[in-house]
Amino acid sequence: MDSKNWEQIKSQYKLGQFVQGKVEFCRPFGVFVEIDEPSVKGLIKIPDFLDEGTMNEEMYPEIGTVIGAVVVGYNESNCREIYLNAKPSVLHRALVPLKLPVLAS
Repeated sequence: MDSKNWEQIKSQYKLGQFVQGKVEFCRPFGVFVEIDEPSVKGLIKIPDFLDEGTMNEEMYPEIGTVIGAVVVGYNESNCREIYLNAKPSVLHRALVPLKLPVLAS
């Protein structure tokens, strides 16, 4: 993919944005998610599913399941993966933006 197309994809999938996609396949290091971009996959690394505890393969979402996640980065080395995070705390912040007061020091 050329850099112009990659930059367009990054502008479409902004950091902090909530996205949904179908689980396409799972690997020991993460779950690949089909998003609305044919040449790019979402990748949720295994540590990015739970706030606490350890995730095992029995907990992976089933293939074809629609899941939500938040864009947290891009694989600049291959320009084919958008890094996603599905931790409950991250999803909550993306879906329920709170206006927190600024604390005076």
